[in-house]
Amino acid sequence: MKPCLSVLFLFLIINVQAQEMGLPYHQIPDYPSEYTSGNIVSRLVDGLGFRYYWATDGLTPSDLDYKPSEEARTVMETLQHIHSMSETILNAPSATPNVQPKDFGHYSFDELRKKTLENLQAASKLYSAMQDDDFENSKVIFQRGDKKSDFPFWNMLNGMLSDCIYHTGQIVLMRRANGNPKNPNVSVFLGKIRE
Repeated sequence: MKPCLSVLFLFLIINVQAQEMGLPYHQIPDYPSEYTSGNIVSRLVDGLGFRYYWATDGLTPSDLDYKPSEEARTVMETLQHIHSMSETILNAPSATPNVQPKDFGHYSFDELRKKTLENLQAASKLYSAMQDDDFENSKVIFQRGDKKSDFPFWNMLNGMLSDCIYHTGQIVLMRRANGNPKNPNVSVFLGKIRE
């Protein structure tokens, strides 16, 4: 390789790595010093963010188009679904309605990934500041036109939070089936990359 091309290639690699390092959840944050209901929910969101970060790290255009069957969602459609739920996770503490339907098809993969990770990070910060009584006012609200449906926070736990973890696992499986497994050094138990 010519010196000029070598320098350009090195610059591109460093630039991509610098962008990756700017995203939240490359590593799970340190755990809080005490157990509170807000900290526990925050840690669930952090666990999701860490899993999502590594499930989506290094996805190729071929991975994004992959789907296991004709009726299934593609990886990109699954990412759009997770993003939609990340907005709901972020909106619940303030009982902000989730206006539907929404189309996330205009986002590139990089934009979608970044926005989803940022939503999860912002939600985690909100939850960590919540006291037990705050969860009574936290609601999952869906709005379609004039019709509004609201649910208690309990539905967030078995709904969006669990569903996002479930779909993140699907991405891991689909990328592996497409020949691009996630980094084998990711330790979800430790919340970091094994050395």
